[in-house]
Amino acid sequence: MVHHTISTSTANAANASSKIKYMRSNAPQVSRLFTPEGGLAAAPEPMPPRSGTAPRGHGTGRWRGLAALAAAAIVAVLAGCASAPVPPARTVAPTAPPPQPPLAPLTGPLTHPKSRWVPVDWSELPGVQDDAMHEAWIVLMANCQRPNAVISPLCQELRRLSIGSPEEQRAFLMERLQPYRVEAADGQSQGLLTSYYEPVFEASRTPSSAYAVPLYQTPAGWAPRRPWYTRQQIDTLPEAQAALRGREIAWLSDPVDALMLHIQGSGRLQVTEPDGSRRTVRLAFAGTNEQPYRSVQQWLASQGVSPIGRWPEDVKDWARQNPQRVQQMLWSNPRYVFFREEPLTELDAAFGPRGAQGVPLTAGRSIAVDRESIPYGTPVWLATSGPVAQMSRLVVAQDTGSAILGAVRADFFAGTGAEAGRFAARMKQPLRLWALWPRGVDPSGAGY
Repeated sequence: MVHHTISTSTANAANASSKIKYMRSNAPQVSRLFTPEGGLAAAPEPMPPRSGTAPRGHGTGRWRGLAALAAAAIVAVLAGCASAPVPPARTVAPTAPPPQPPLAPLTGPLTHPKSRWVPVDWSELPGVQDDAMHEAWIVLMANCQRPNAVISPLCQELRRLSIGSPEEQRAFLMERLQPYRVEAADGQSQGLLTSYYEPVFEASRTPSSAYAVPLYQTPAGWAPRRPWYTRQQIDTLPEAQAALRGREIAWLSDPVDALMLHIQGSGRLQVTEPDGSRRTVRLAFAGTNEQPYRSVQQWLASQGVSPIGRWPEDVKDWARQNPQRVQQMLWSNPRYVFFREEPLTELDAAFGPRGAQGVPLTAGRSIAVDRESIPYGTPVWLATSGPVAQMSRLVVAQDTGSAILGAVRADFFAGTGAEAGRFAARMKQPLRLWALWPRGVDPSGAGY
């Protein structure tokens, strides 16, 4: 999935995941923002920080269904399938670190096209003993569906340890993987973390006065890496419209929702079919018109509009107040995204869309990176602290984005739905990254 990062605000927001620590502020709090289904928990309510709150919004019947999914996924893993088990709801107490193996040979900074990797001890990584291994193992299992060449040899043991204890899992990672601090060429080790998500929209399979905004497959005559018509030309030129005729997947009711889907690069549709039946499908990224991406929020700022604090609510409010200028706002971004429809099984629905690596994204555990800094499939230790969230956790580089450029740069996959979207819109914080590379394998650029 190739997505674009919206401009964000650092306004207080809900903190993410069972291991994202609450800030001492009046920010909205939730006990567990990321759910096992790959989405987020119930909407946060403004309240003072408190601990010991039970997860909200999940009935016992729903959890029984998840338990069944978990059992099926574990069996699949043990059979050699790469499907990841849904984690049990339990808290792992911190344990004493195992004996530290020696560092890899210090050959000096390891240079990549946009970054250098500096070998460090595991003790440099914040929060290593606190991360929930049963959550981390889900993304490691998903990663083994299409691992890079140096991670692949670890996959058989990773599968075996999917039913291991947290202590065994943590010891395996620390024994087999060498941490490398990711730095820019000038030695700067602090970068930027943003976030993205998978939106969900109501849609219709047939156009009407209520549903008049089309979502398209790739057009006739389209080819990758070849510039096609701009967004404005697609809306106005007969020849562009002719190439798209019959390529409609579904129709949305709001052009701002369509824009959001284009920005995120994928999403889910709750579609009403011509016979009145309803079903949920996933739209995956299929390509673009190869035109430059321009931020709509930056365009609004250039028009004197107050900074957008709530995305997309503030943009929709402005659109309602300025209906005659909505088209001008949309046309300020020449890039247009095309999709392909994918079926959504119950197991598929537990995960996000497929990222650029080709494996399903895991909420709270997958990141998009600059591939010239960190190759796809690399386990990464991520640390960030700011007004939105405090996180120290294992993630995997599994996606990319047009705005995700630079050595210490990542986009955090927040999950599915509106709450994930609100979290993603607010996330813009300092970031540190450590690549976790198999010991004894030179990470200087060969083999991935």
